[in-house]
Amino acid sequence: MGILDSLMVATPPRINVLGIGVHALNLKSAVAVLQKAIESKTKGYVCVTGVHGVSEAQSDPPFRAILNSALLNTPDGMPMVWTGRWFGFREVKRVYGPDLLLEVCQASQSAGWRHFFYGGAPGTATALTAVLQTRFPRLQIVGTFTPPFRPLTPSELEDLQTQVTSAHPDIIWVGLSTPKQERFMAATLSCLDTTIMIGIGAAFDLVSGKVRQSPRWIQRSGFEWLYRLIQEPRRLWKRYLKNNPLFVYRLFLQLTGLRRYSIDAN
Repeated sequence: MGILDSLMVATPPRINVLGIGVHALNLKSAVAVLQKAIESKTKGYVCVTGVHGVSEAQSDPPFRAILNSALLNTPDGMPMVWTGRWFGFREVKRVYGPDLLLEVCQASQSAGWRHFFYGGAPGTATALTAVLQTRFPRLQIVGTFTPPFRPLTPSELEDLQTQVTSAHPDIIWVGLSTPKQERFMAATLSCLDTTIMIGIGAAFDLVSGKVRQSPRWIQRSGFEWLYRLIQEPRRLWKRYLKNNPLFVYRLFLQLTGLRRYSIDAN
């Protein structure tokens, strides 16, 4: 049974983007769903999904099922927003990992939500904690865990479980790469003492200041991928120069009715 099968929290309708159900929402409505989930203790994970995640899912059915079983699948990237508006969802706006983190932290100051950070290179979660606590003085950050660059061993997972049980966070923020972070959340949500897990990828580096964010006008233009490619060409060239043209081609086939996609989780 997927998370959506037992969901107690109402979520917005989904946009079918190449068989991935991306929720038609914005920052305000995303935080509202998270608030209801935390208050009702409805466990779930949140995927912040853009072209990269949708493209990875095309050749990976288990990963596609993970995305489609998420409590929320937010539109991270202007192509998700434009597709949503094409289908008539005028209220949809980009829900970008760094923005979602900051918006939730702001709401947490009055709501009292407790936060735990999992991921990042050594020292990144500590730097992120310092930045956030300076910006949000009443924010409750109750722990961090820097994993190795490989799957956790059984003993390491047990250590994480012990630390999380002691900290009892409402939200665990996961800063790994896609699809690694989504697989981690789907596999561990049930065994960790938290309500919500949110995968925000590079947001750990961006919000902590380790990596420079693109200007807002570039983000809104849809060319943030080019800005990031110039920053990290060795790591990102294959992702963008292969996935982006394929995404455009596949989306053309979907929008013209030449190919149909299902967003069934299984």
